[in-house]
Amino acid sequence: MFKQLKTISIIIVALLVISAMGSWYSQNREGNLGKLIGVSAINDSAKFENAQFISLPSKLDFAGEAMPLSDPDVRERMDREIHINTYWHTNTILMIKKANRWLPAISAELAKAGVPDDFKYLVAIETNFKNDTSPRNAVGFWQFLKASGKEQGLEITGEVDERYDPIKSTKAAANYLKNAYNKFGSWTLAAASYNRGVSGMKRAMEHQKELNYYNLLLNEETSRYVFRIVAAKLILKSPENYGFQISPSELYQPFKTYDIEVSKSIPSLVDWAQQNSISYRQLKRYNPWLRTDKLTIAAGKKYVIKLPQ
Repeated sequence: MFKQLKTISIIIVALLVISAMGSWYSQNREGNLGKLIGVSAINDSAKFENAQFISLPSKLDFAGEAMPLSDPDVRERMDREIHINTYWHTNTILMIKKANRWLPAISAELAKAGVPDDFKYLVAIETNFKNDTSPRNAVGFWQFLKASGKEQGLEITGEVDERYDPIKSTKAAANYLKNAYNKFGSWTLAAASYNRGVSGMKRAMEHQKELNYYNLLLNEETSRYVFRIVAAKLILKSPENYGFQISPSELYQPFKTYDIEVSKSIPSLVDWAQQNSISYRQLKRYNPWLRTDKLTIAAGKKYVIKLPQ
């Protein structure tokens, strides 16, 4: 009987200790997490520490086309996206850091093609500047399917896939967007068609007898699409306005590389990388379009491989 009472007493003491530790952890978790993150993000901002609401600007536009914020439905849809992205801390911090690396180059390619600069923010919401592969096998920064990538002139083989090349895929996306604009006469509809497809947008517009993106009843992803792009635009242009205080030294810098032109097949990219004083991992980091450990080059064809300075 004494042994049983002793065992019960030990269990009770243990439960009390665990409870006290849980209470301490709950009280200190937020502060410790802030220290671990290492950046002054939104939880460290006095303005946002209580998760306050965010006021929308009085006027917003996408690619120079006004967003009708006087419509309560439109305003609420925009309100949703700016709050989601402002308080999605990990994702948005990384978005800001990676944008510093990629937005200048993407912006330059869009300007060459005559596509509005706002489309550079499309990459932020599509892939957060990562060479992702979607469940539908859409690939790269701009999420091209194999067929649509080839239609836009990208080389896609077992060894080479230019959908993974951020610059070449930007050129292909710019061409798609210009063609979509020529069909719709609206950059907003062109942006929506990047998600739903030109034919899908045309069917919805014809069925609903509607020419305005904001008035269309669409699937949720396409219905949110332009609003998400504009939310990314607002945050990336002025992150401090949304509580993100990230030191310039913490931003990811553009790659510094030089080009080597190759016209002969490379049977082993591992050996080739070592011969050029870099690792195989580095080779693939700067040339993600190389999909295997070799590169077969047909007679008369050339490739440009980037190496770090």
